[in-house]
Amino acid sequence: MKRRRSVSEEPVQLKRSREMATMPIQLTPRESQLRRLLLDVACYIDESKEIKEKLEVRFAGGWVRDKLLNIESHDIDTAINAMTGYAFSTKMQEYLKDEDNLKKHSLQATDIRNLHKILANPEKSKHLETATTRIFGFDVDFVNLRKETYSEDSRNPQMEFGTAEEDALRRDATINALFYNLHRDQVEDFTGGLEDLKAKLIKTPLDPKTTFMDDPLRVLRLIRFASRLNFTIDTKSEAYMSDPAVMKALKLKISRERVGVELEKMLKGKNPRRSLQFIDSLGLYSTIFTDPTIQECPSPETADWNLAYDCLENLTSNSTPGCIYQSLVRSEDAKYLAWILVALVPFSSVPQTLPVTQKGKPHLPLGGMVAREGIKADNKICNVVSGAFKHVQEITDLKYAIKANKPYISERDTVGMTIRRWNSQGGHWRLQVLFALLVEAMNSKCPSKFVRGYYKELFGEWQCFIDHLEAMDLMDAPALKLILSGTELSQALGGVKPGPWMKPALDVCMEWQLRNPGVEDAAGAIEQVKKRSEELKIPNNN
Repeated sequence: MKRRRSVSEEPVQLKRSREMATMPIQLTPRESQLRRLLLDVACYIDESKEIKEKLEVRFAGGWVRDKLLNIESHDIDTAINAMTGYAFSTKMQEYLKDEDNLKKHSLQATDIRNLHKILANPEKSKHLETATTRIFGFDVDFVNLRKETYSEDSRNPQMEFGTAEEDALRRDATINALFYNLHRDQVEDFTGGLEDLKAKLIKTPLDPKTTFMDDPLRVLRLIRFASRLNFTIDTKSEAYMSDPAVMKALKLKISRERVGVELEKMLKGKNPRRSLQFIDSLGLYSTIFTDPTIQECPSPETADWNLAYDCLENLTSNSTPGCIYQSLVRSEDAKYLAWILVALVPFSSVPQTLPVTQKGKPHLPLGGMVAREGIKADNKICNVVSGAFKHVQEITDLKYAIKANKPYISERDTVGMTIRRWNSQGGHWRLQVLFALLVEAMNSKCPSKFVRGYYKELFGEWQCFIDHLEAMDLMDAPALKLILSGTELSQALGGVKPGPWMKPALDVCMEWQLRNPGVEDAAGAIEQVKKRSEELKIPNNN
């Protein structure tokens, strides 16, 4: 049987050498109102004599960190020393059934939303049962202080009641291990988090290897916090984040869903480029971006990946109407998808064609498989990624054709139908264009001292691409509605029964529409279909 180790076993010297640091904190009126309520609930429970130990209530972790950084936060984790969070919250409900108590805290019965019990779910990093509700405009989670015991082959610990110090030591970073003691009205620091917050430093409470081997997901969490807060990760922690044993544990112990959740938080955060830079510099690319369903998933070369994510960062800085980024990235969803695409750009250098499945359907391109299986992206994201990988060469070829002023680039039907096909095979065709641009940036292998001039040249070529399509009024080609329906076309052809001929015939109608913008009479489109009836294999209704 494998021995389990408690987090309290390892840091004995740390606990003896470090005294708890404290500091005052200034609460807002609403925070003070919540504090008074929770203290009264604690007093109510103490007076009931239901538990022997005197209750202590603390705000924990992220809210304390953000408060000290003057970052507004509406999510408060509330830690209780001697009872579960759910038990405490049900006693709070009981306390507030008294009308006098409601009046004392200026509350109406409707001011506290329904209490929700959240069961433990280790795969979603919920290792302990909690309760959550909304009070005074805050989303408040209640949980008990705990210590953790880990086995070697799992990131899911055995949980026990613990002290505030034991709870602090089990956390991912010292800046996330701070408490605000409601009774003493002060911040409590058992791990040096106040010093690290002041130094803008991300550091683990325990020895980094212990912290990461216990729960390798903390590697990604530290990257996320360092990027979001623009902090530095301390050198010892960085060294162990790249440790082969830690990277192996991150691959084997952590579900791909959890990896995907952390990556999504990074790329939707304030500084996605810095997150990718950390992943790049720490050598974590193939640990995060992989297809676990393949026995030996190819590991792409990432030496020039920085050219792609730096390129995207450069593009985002230009907010001029009609510029590349404004033309291609037009929603919050698209912003996130853009960073997903740049994260997967290195796989563009790896062969994408995989064997056909037993059902006869081809696999997604490797980049799409990495999105689906490696980070468990949803179908919409996987479709966009797959479309981008399938069409990258075609899109690049069209860009060069426009640059060379080849004759076909003025054929509105040819170019318009091509864009519609790209969009139908993946969606978000504009982001597929962005992907092609980013692939070209990475493949340039441009030395850093020349990169600014290279970007200017590259952006100029792609701006010409966009300007050309704008001039042809084709940027919204996928949204163009057919001038007639399939039923109407069938009737116009003498009542021919719909069949396999219908889709290509409607494509002929769309081609005609693209050649004749603004014409609302469908007669010309119908005539075009009739002329090509033999080619389209339309049955003779006579």
